[in-house]
Amino acid sequence: MSTETAPQADTVSLDGRVFCGVENSATGEVGQSTTFTYHQDHEVVWAEYSGGAVVRGYLVGTRNADKLNFRYVHLGANKETSTGVCESVIEVLDDGRVRFHESWAWESRPETGNSIVEELKQ
Repeated sequence: MSTETAPQADTVSLDGRVFCGVENSATGEVGQSTTFTYHQDHEVVWAEYSGGAVVRGYLVGTRNADKLNFRYVHLGANKETSTGVCESVIEVLDDGRVRFHESWAWESRPETGNSIVEELKQ
């Protein structure tokens, strides 16, 4: 019987974790074929992402306990650039993987939405 406890959402490192889209509002462009590779240096977080409707994307922001605040920019498959802001709440799943519950807003157009991004199984 293991006495190890699962990492807590406010302290789990995001560095090197790979995520994919699970759910998204209709006006979002991130989907199940979009993968994100996250990096973390203390409270600074960033990621590269691509796949599906996204040719190449980047996000950069900060982390405060179990919350992420960042801006994102990407080039869509339609060859248009898009920008926005996102607030995410980190959840650690029972199997140790991480899930983000996201609330986002485009800055380059009027839509807003919610999404779930989840760490891929290793």
